[in-house]
Amino acid sequence: MRRHGISLAGLVVVSVVLAVVIRFGPALSFSLALASPSTETWLASFQEQARREDIVLPAAFGGLRTDLYRPARSRGVLLLVHGLSRAGRRQPDLVRLARLLGAHGLIVVVPQFEGLTAFRLSGREVDDVRAALAYTTTLGKPPAIAGFSFGAGPALLAAASFPDLRVAASFGGYADLTHVIAYVTTGAHSFAEHRYVRKQEEYNRWKLLALLVAFVQQEPDRQRLDEIARRKLANPGDDTRQTEATLGAEGQAVLALALNRREDAVPRLLAGLPTGAREALGRLSPLRAVSRIHARLLIAHGTDDDSIPFTESLRLAAAAGPRVHLALFRTFHHTGPEARSTLLVERARDGWTLVQLVDALLPR
Repeated sequence: MRRHGISLAGLVVVSVVLAVVIRFGPALSFSLALASPSTETWLASFQEQARREDIVLPAAFGGLRTDLYRPARSRGVLLLVHGLSRAGRRQPDLVRLARLLGAHGLIVVVPQFEGLTAFRLSGREVDDVRAALAYTTTLGKPPAIAGFSFGAGPALLAAASFPDLRVAASFGGYADLTHVIAYVTTGAHSFAEHRYVRKQEEYNRWKLLALLVAFVQQEPDRQRLDEIARRKLANPGDDTRQTEATLGAEGQAVLALALNRREDAVPRLLAGLPTGAREALGRLSPLRAVSRIHARLLIAHGTDDDSIPFTESLRLAAAAGPRVHLALFRTFHHTGPEARSTLLVERARDGWTLVQLVDALLPR
């Protein structure tokens, strides 16, 4: 009887494992390759690889330089929106992601958004993403869109204009740019009744300054702030005080915000920005737009993100309502898994969270 019970228990375990593999097979293989690049070559032998085409979108769709990953057999189409990155569409992790998605049957559209490659958010990015999404709809329906980091905001804002999307996803994105500014400059972030503070990377200040340059109306100040940001991004120790001294009132207000370290000073410094800058921050914040998105929303964030706080994804999820799939990763920073040692149980929990997220992203 005991032997029979053990055999029956073993059969149940095998049955459960087989059921999980059958149900989540594509998501499991995708997640394994994504989390462990060493397995990618082995898995590739069982998959048809997508062909990458370097194209320029027709003028009606913005004329954007684009990488198009085309699988042998298409199961769907997905637009990827990169974040603030000099490499843009050719950022290595994004290229690997696009290839993996292509190997799983998705036509993947990856345009180059020049504002984001220059560390800018001016509002034109939203128009460019809309144009790219309109092109994506010509390749297959229903399309999906996924934005990363500071590219997730324009992606969500653009998605609100397309009622027939299958999925709209934000990975490490933001809800309100003023909250991101407070986080980058002071480390403070909160949601509901919970408040957090973490030590910030000084380098992020110069990324923030570069992002704010586009909101400056006065041309001389815009050029000088751009110079300061470029020099500090290249060498944070560079002495830019001489250029800073030549800034006018508008430039000084923007620089003071980027250099601030006091949480209680943030509202006053934001109020001191030019009216156009404050309005632009509002227009580029997708918090109010997510309720207008008809697609299923995938919101993912690493809780150890030092560029955009995970509380921003909590805000997006709360505003989206029941259509949202929220995934928080305890062992991830802004761009991927933490290198530091973490508990195996945390890794396992994040692994299952990743499988579920990928399952929601891939078409069935």
